[in-house]
Amino acid sequence: MNAITLSDDTALLQIERIHGWLASSYWSPGIARAVVEKAIAGSHCLGAYRDGEQVGFARMITDHATFAWLADVWVEESARGQGLGRRMVAWFLDHPEFAGLRRIGLVTKDAHGVYAALGFHPLARADRYMERLAPGLAEMLRNAR
Repeated sequence: MNAITLSDDTALLQIERIHGWLASSYWSPGIARAVVEKAIAGSHCLGAYRDGEQVGFARMITDHATFAWLADVWVEESARGQGLGRRMVAWFLDHPEFAGLRRIGLVTKDAHGVYAALGFHPLARADRYMERLAPGLAEMLRNAR
């Protein structure tokens, strides 16, 4: 297997491919391409590439001072099971722009082990966290279990 390289060069991102992944995910089923493009524009994005083909994606949303949110970590099926998801997350954690942040959050349904190995844990004070969902999103998320 050829080596997989990581890059945060936005010119390399294969938007159509990323949109397909996210639109098929449990966390953003059917997401519009325009929404994906807007999310990418407002985030620090990382792509994983093998022979010029994008096989992974992740993005970080941050205030660049105290807080960041890790989102949309995706590994193409052909590249799974090789530690690529963990490698992409570690890339962000080691990046000087994110290394000093007080808190990095994320949500996952099935990759707790990947994130735990990198120091993530359940919320220390879950009783303090709240969220506001767009109309219809709560029902969509309940149905996507």
